[in-house]
Amino acid sequence: MSTGGKLIVFSAPSGSGKTTIVRHLLGKEDLNLEFSISAASREPRGEEVNGKDYYFMSTEEFKKHIKNEDFLEWEEVYRDNFYGTLKSEVERIWAKGKNVIFDIDVAGGLRIKHKFPEETLAVFVKPPSIDELKIRLKKRSTESDDKINMRIAKASVELATAPQFDVVIKNYDLDIALEEAHQLVKNFIKD
Repeated sequence: MSTGGKLIVFSAPSGSGKTTIVRHLLGKEDLNLEFSISAASREPRGEEVNGKDYYFMSTEEFKKHIKNEDFLEWEEVYRDNFYGTLKSEVERIWAKGKNVIFDIDVAGGLRIKHKFPEETLAVFVKPPSIDELKIRLKKRSTESDDKINMRIAKASVELATAPQFDVVIKNYDLDIALEEAHQLVKNFIKD
């Protein structure tokens, strides 16, 4: 896979605010970013649109792509529930002369960093605390208590990986976190 622009990875436990930060950065024209759409082996939820939110595919289809080594990174998050980044997605964005921004889980973010150490800025978004995370996830009202508890347990493990990232942004105050993220990415793509 040939390299083109830069790769900007945002990873964090669910509810840390990474998606809000990524959306904010996508609106900054000076960064020349395009969002990397992940592939998922699940049905669309609610308003999700294929080719905009995710590339939705069957488990069989996903496994075929794995076998063909079509993914930059992939993971089986829960049994037969796969998420990943297609190499073709990154190449599509680079062909437009843009930098790629990812909103992906910790394991996927680190895999991209390992594959492209020079081209990648890996940013970990840290929530104020596990308690605050729980409050944010409950406020969303999109998942059962069991699902929330599962995410909280996963968050504890993910928080331990923060030192492996290039930068940690502490999201205590969203406006400050947004500004910090903008400056970081701006400085990185200038190099």
